[in-house]
Amino acid sequence: MNFQGKNYVVGVDIGGQSAKIGLIDRRGNVVSETAIASNRHTDAQEFVTSLAEAIKALITKSGADGQVVGIGAGAPCANYRHGSIDNAANLTWASGKVVPFANMLSTALDGMPVALTNDANAAALGEMYYGAARGMKDFIVITLGTGVGSGIVIDGKIVYGHDGFAGELGHVQVVHHNGRVCGCGNTGCLETYCSAIGISRTARELLEINVNEPSLLRDIDNITAKDVQDAAFAGDKIANQVYDFTGRVLGEALAGFIAFSSPEAIILFGGVAKARRLLYEPAVKAMNETVCPLWKDKVQLLFSELKDSDAAILGASAIAWEL
Repeated sequence: MNFQGKNYVVGVDIGGQSAKIGLIDRRGNVVSETAIASNRHTDAQEFVTSLAEAIKALITKSGADGQVVGIGAGAPCANYRHGSIDNAANLTWASGKVVPFANMLSTALDGMPVALTNDANAAALGEMYYGAARGMKDFIVITLGTGVGSGIVIDGKIVYGHDGFAGELGHVQVVHHNGRVCGCGNTGCLETYCSAIGISRTARELLEINVNEPSLLRDIDNITAKDVQDAAFAGDKIANQVYDFTGRVLGEALAGFIAFSSPEAIILFGGVAKARRLLYEPAVKAMNETVCPLWKDKVQLLFSELKDSDAAILGASAIAWEL
């Protein structure tokens, strides 16, 4: 492609609740951004049409018409090799189906080129170029949000695997008997314990078990992970037990991931990671207690250094420069 006069790309981060869109310049600055809901549609074409309209409006509002190289998008269960989103349980319009997303969005944008990758892979690229993983060649990003995803970088390159789906660590089984049912159809997946939904479920279970223990959470009808986080920071005993449990499950899983790729660091990213020390302390403890002695106390557990969704937007935008 001829890049002359084209100084921007668009990065799109598609999550279970919203799709965040950013116009990025060649220095990696988010020039302008917007967002739309991603959970209001059951039809993929309707969502793609809404997304395309928002992208066009952002480009025009920013005075960048004719200056955009292409679109880079990150989404759950995205296949980099095929440009499709395959059976994404957390997306209302992609659950149980294969959506040829890149082609659909390109068509809706009058032929503008579109590249697609897993949302966690996009976050990993963002951290590598602009965030906590700058200077690193071997690391893992774990995204903790509506679901749990991961981006694995080995020798400076994202690991995609032969079919484009490498790195779905959220669907590694961590409970082998009577585990929670996952949206993927299996039971005991890491996602069912360490996602925002998993945290809410753990809170409800602990409230039922500890019926005589007072808690700020008892008066909340639909407990969210944010409710649990706020209660934990306020000193709520049950809320802190939720994070102790969640961190322990996460840390034990991370110990297994370390044995696979020997990373310099594991970086936690996403809404659940905002709990910081509540998650960090039990996770590090469990990770170092269960990891093979070869890696004990060698792997850093870090948090994203980028604002909110910027890592995913910037990472997704990075693949657009190659279009």
